[in-house]
Amino acid sequence: MLDSLQLTGRAASHVQEVPELEATLYPAAAAAVLALREAAGEEGIDLAIVSSFRPFERQVEIWNAKYRGERPLLDRQGNALDYASLDERARVNAILLWSALPGASRHHWGTDIDVVDRAAISAGYRTQLTVQEFSTGGPFLKLNDWLTLNMRRFGFFRPYTVDRGGVQPEPWHLSYAPAAVGALEALTIEVLFEAIAASSMDGREQVLVRLPELYHRYVTSVDTPA
Repeated sequence: MLDSLQLTGRAASHVQEVPELEATLYPAAAAAVLALREAAGEEGIDLAIVSSFRPFERQVEIWNAKYRGERPLLDRQGNALDYASLDERARVNAILLWSALPGASRHHWGTDIDVVDRAAISAGYRTQLTVQEFSTGGPFLKLNDWLTLNMRRFGFFRPYTVDRGGVQPEPWHLSYAPAAVGALEALTIEVLFEAIAASSMDGREQVLVRLPELYHRYVTSVDTPA
C-alpha cells in the first residue's frame, strides 16, 4: 500500500530506476513490463516507454505551463483552443482533458506507462501520442492491436479507452492492475486536497473549490480491469 506522499508523487521511495527500459517504475510493474516487452518483441514490436513515473513537481510544471498559455490547450478533438478567450474554469477543464491534476496523475504511482513501437517509426519521427497514431493508417496500429489481445495476461489494462466526459481516450496508456487498483482506492479526495493546497500549482483555489466534481470526473471515472 502506498502512503499519501507516494500516491501523490511527492515521494519516490516506492519506485526504482530500470535502465533496460529507460524508465522509473514500481518494482512489480517493472517486472511485468519486461515480460510484456519480451513477448511483443517476438512479434516484431519494439515496445518502448515514453513516460513512466512522474513526480509531483513535474506535473505542476506541466500544469502551470498550460495554465499560463505557455503550452497549447486542446479541445476534445485535439484542436488548439484560443487561450485568451478562456476564463479560469474553462482553462482548468481544457487542461484536464489531456493532463492530470498534480497529485492525481496515475504516473505518480510508478504503475502506469505510455508506450510506443520504435520498430514502426523512423529515427527522426516525433511521437505525438494521438489516437490517430494508434488507429488505421497510424504507425502504432500493430502495437495497439497486439496490446488489446495480450496486455491482460501480463497484468495490464487501459484506464482510458472511451470518452466518459473526463479524460480523453489514451490507447498508449497502460496501467499495471495488481498495484494501480489499490492505489486509486487509496487516493482519496482528502489526500489530493492536502497535496494541492500545499503546492505552487496555478489556479489551485479554483481547483480546490471544485475538487469533488473534478475528482469524480477526471480521477475515478476510468475503465477497470476486465
